[in-house]
Amino acid sequence: MAHRTVRPVCAAAIALAALALSPGSARAHPADCASAATLTSAPIAESFADWTVDCTHVDAARVADSDAQPAAGVSDGTELALASTTAQPASLNVREQKTGELTQVGHEPLMSRGMNAAIAVHGDYAYIGSRTDGGHENMPMGGVMVVDVSDPSDPALLGPPFDAKPGESSRELRVWRSQDMLIVLNTNCGVGELLHHCTIPSISNIRFYDIAGANATAPRLLYQFDVDTHEFFLWEDPANPQRALIFAGNASSTCGTRGGAPSCPFSVWDISPVRIGEPPVTLFSGLHGYTRYPPEPAAVQKPTGGLHSLTISNDGSRAYFALLTGGFGIVEVSEFAAGTPSPQPRPVTDNVSRPVWPGPGAHSAAKFWQGDWAWVSDEVYGTATGPGHGCPWGWARMVDISDPQAPTVEAEYRERENDPSTCADWNPPRTSYSAHNPTLTPHIAFSTWHSGGLQAVSIQNPQTPYQLAEFMPEPLETVMLEDPRLSSDPDTGRNEKVVMWSYPIIKDGLIYVVDLRNGLYILKYRGAFEKEVQRIGFLDGNSNQGDALCYAPAGTAPDYCD
Repeated sequence: MAHRTVRPVCAAAIALAALALSPGSARAHPADCASAATLTSAPIAESFADWTVDCTHVDAARVADSDAQPAAGVSDGTELALASTTAQPASLNVREQKTGELTQVGHEPLMSRGMNAAIAVHGDYAYIGSRTDGGHENMPMGGVMVVDVSDPSDPALLGPPFDAKPGESSRELRVWRSQDMLIVLNTNCGVGELLHHCTIPSISNIRFYDIAGANATAPRLLYQFDVDTHEFFLWEDPANPQRALIFAGNASSTCGTRGGAPSCPFSVWDISPVRIGEPPVTLFSGLHGYTRYPPEPAAVQKPTGGLHSLTISNDGSRAYFALLTGGFGIVEVSEFAAGTPSPQPRPVTDNVSRPVWPGPGAHSAAKFWQGDWAWVSDEVYGTATGPGHGCPWGWARMVDISDPQAPTVEAEYRERENDPSTCADWNPPRTSYSAHNPTLTPHIAFSTWHSGGLQAVSIQNPQTPYQLAEFMPEPLETVMLEDPRLSSDPDTGRNEKVVMWSYPIIKDGLIYVVDLRNGLYILKYRGAFEKEVQRIGFLDGNSNQGDALCYAPAGTAPDYCD
């Protein structure tokens, strides 16, 4: 995979692309029905792509927003006539600037189970979730696995997963480091062989565990919070390490019930009381603040979108929203950080000025540590998932946020398979060469890229991102369960059995990352800016902990910063 491309924006191409865009090109993950039809009814429980849905409420002529867009607002993705702010870069400028390497330090195959999910790392232990549930008899699925990583060259699994239960997919994990607390989000467990192999309909909750001392290897449950969301950012108050908030997006545009629990597009929970065994406090649970433009019946230019993922500035003042087909937006959230009564999110990016683009849309968004730029990446599956998926899959966009009211896409980073000219020759149905989850240092974006492996991308000059290194593991010969939509194609030598998935975590200069099929990998980076990576004590793309506060101090930088 030495062929890398960057595509600078051309205003003329933007206008032409907007005219040429067909309704189908605006589609995302469809609802999980056998017909690949999508929902049009009012919100019903679990009406998401990647979710078990009521397939009696479908209309094959409509589309849904991405990996978890519910019924309401579905028409936002149809007949999409994108405005001139839509990002559609023009020409392919091939770059051959690979200057570094990512080498394997250690590997733990996790019992060759497959269907792995997110990772959290704390002290000498890594915790790994599951994309399926614990209802598989005599199989180590669901729950959370604990791996001893005290010797990174020889990580050791400590046993089968704990708290493995039917209907629960431990999809997202974080550690509140100062409080020795593991946070596990169970969500999005699709039933059957076409989804996530879950054995019963999805059950949603967030569990909090004490992992201090001896509890590190046998986590002790502190509290179960019965809510639903899709992804979340853990924000610790820089002025008070005993206070932390969860900012969450449910990847939809409406409130409802999912997995038997309440779910809204944007939620903020104060989890500080969990330390003493009390429930989190809901500060906000409602809509994400952006709406379809123009309103119906006019042809949509800016879909409402669903809030899939978000990151929060270290001082807690700004949120960076990845809104699926709704594109990218910046939101003021300082009232939550400040402890203001009845806090509200306040959009900074104008509703009509959001950058949007064809396809499933923005999956992840993270501001650069230096300068007014954001890394915004898509996630696109193979053609078996539904219309709008498949080649050229999804990639990363460099967004200029110097004017936060009207951000603009100025450059892109793509892999070889993200070149549309290759699609006629290579377009496997159950493989994805798509960007997924990024962790940014000041000069490098480390991003999982599904069957494109782990990418290390120079972001020193945001207008010309290029590959520094990549890691492509040797896949396991077999696993217990293949992911139905990400690792089920035959292995023809095009890395179909590689699915790099998790947010990379950097700890003590090493990179911890999970391949959902092949297990836990511990890597070392060498190349440009390698000392920057080697100095990192802890960095996680989904929290403001550790070295994040060295890169953008909220007040006085912590003592551990160089």
